[in-house]
Amino acid sequence: MTMSQPFARQSTCVAIGGRAVLIEGPSGAGKSSLALTLIDRGAELIGDDGVLLRPSAGRLWVRPHPHTRGLMEVRNLGILPFACRDEAPAALLVTLDADAPRFIEAADSLDIAGILLPALRLTSDGGPLALKVELALLHYGLRE
Repeated sequence: MTMSQPFARQSTCVAIGGRAVLIEGPSGAGKSSLALTLIDRGAELIGDDGVLLRPSAGRLWVRPHPHTRGLMEVRNLGILPFACRDEAPAALLVTLDADAPRFIEAADSLDIAGILLPALRLTSDGGPLALKVELALLHYGLRE
């Protein structure tokens, strides 16, 4: 794989204000539910449960996976069609984790294809999760 080749990552992703937020965690943690809530608040779907990443010019670009583009699994309803954004620069990675710390001093960083991405862990039962993701993007996310 060369650095400019797109590669798949198991992640749900939405764009908020043009910046991509990757949402990860174990099966059943609430990734799609969080994405659905963020979409209801104005975010745009990029991909559910799988996206393509492409490093370019020091940024990591996120695109829908062609096999699932515009589709999202909504628990109890099935796989439904959604409007889908074609691409956005990754600004933050959020992992849903029951053992997330209560307080942080700064975001962690995750190296993906040689690009450092701010990374946070959030508990899925810790209150208004969509608001926390929006605040995390505001305070810790990469700027365009």
